[in-house]
Amino acid sequence: MKARRNKKQIPSFRKLLKTSKVKLENKLKNKQFKQQSTLKKYRKEQRKLRQAVKDAVSKKPIPLEDPKEKRPGKRIEREEEEEEEALPLDMMDEDDLQLMRDLGQRASFLTRDLSSSEPVHAKKRKHERVIDKYEKIPRTLQTAPEKELIHLLPIKDKSGIIPQTREKPVTDSNQDEEDQEELELEEEIVEDPIQELTLEEHLIERRKKLQEKKMHIAALASAILSDPESNIKKLKELRSMLMEQDPDVAVTVRKLVIISLLELFKDITPSYKIRPLTEAEKSTKIRKETQKLREFEEGLVSQYKFYLENLEQVVKDWKQRKLKKSNVVSLKAYKGLAEVAVRSLCELLVALPHFNFHNNIIVLIVPLMDDVSKSISEMCCDAVKKLFKQDKLGQASLGVIKVISGFVKGRNYEVRPETCIT
Repeated sequence: MKARRNKKQIPSFRKLLKTSKVKLENKLKNKQFKQQSTLKKYRKEQRKLRQAVKDAVSKKPIPLEDPKEKRPGKRIEREEEEEEEALPLDMMDEDDLQLMRDLGQRASFLTRDLSSSEPVHAKKRKHERVIDKYEKIPRTLQTAPEKELIHLLPIKDKSGIIPQTREKPVTDSNQDEEDQEELELEEEIVEDPIQELTLEEHLIERRKKLQEKKMHIAALASAILSDPESNIKKLKELRSMLMEQDPDVAVTVRKLVIISLLELFKDITPSYKIRPLTEAEKSTKIRKETQKLREFEEGLVSQYKFYLENLEQVVKDWKQRKLKKSNVVSLKAYKGLAEVAVRSLCELLVALPHFNFHNNIIVLIVPLMDDVSKSISEMCCDAVKKLFKQDKLGQASLGVIKVISGFVKGRNYEVRPETCIT
């Protein structure tokens, strides 16, 4: 008889490889499923343990001897319930029982958080370490500060030399500061009573102040005239006196300063127009004399500009009948101050037609030709007439005519006749 041929074909290598992959995947899935099942079991046992703890805490203590022995039915029911609760433990595996025993040994209902998995006595040991560290720190009591001793000369006795000491008196620095502040406050409060001056005494005091101011103005002006290039900074000091704040002499001092500066500018101003320097001229090296002349010209132009601005502000404040809150000049006295300022502008218009800011002076003077005040109007008209007569080049006169023409058109030809007659 012929041997039976095995009809089963030998699986190819590709098929073997495919089946091995499937097996590996199944193994991995089984492993993951087992891990999940063990985790579920562990969580379930944890929940049961927590529930048992809660029940033990909430359950009332049962006496050792039940006084109600006549009710055997309830005791039987209780025993049956305990047996039913114990059933799941009998049905567990050995590994699960061992895990439960370990958890039961670690459990401490007073010091352990049941949700944590760290050892029971870890926190207690840590707390004991903190206490030990605290106990090792040396104690310091709040004692009184040690008193400093001063060593005196010793005394010699039959028994020997006896050292002598004395306590140094402790002074409180805060108390000393408070006492000093109180003394300072008392000194500030105790002031000399203000003496009320009579009219004659007040006039004498005013004359004395005015004389001092006049001497100061004269000293500054003479120093500037003697050497303008070296003392150009004193021109600024003199101009700052236009803001005199003493109410007794404010008006008189300001008038004197305006007139003094007018005469100074007429004397020290050069016969040419000073132009600003270019960047190239500033960067080039020059001699000391030339540098000194440049500084003088720059200082002169800046102070002349500020002087004209001060005069313009005086005239504007008077025209608007407006005084500053901090102003010490009354409105009545402001008119005299404004007249002095206008006179100075008129003289500068005639005396310095070639110098800087002449067009600005024209713009200030022309509207004042039509002013309500007759004295100021006549003063400005006379200044314009003088300028027309002595102007040989005609450039300054042309500037005045242009400004007058624009002013008359702006007023719709409603101006005083003196404005056009000039």
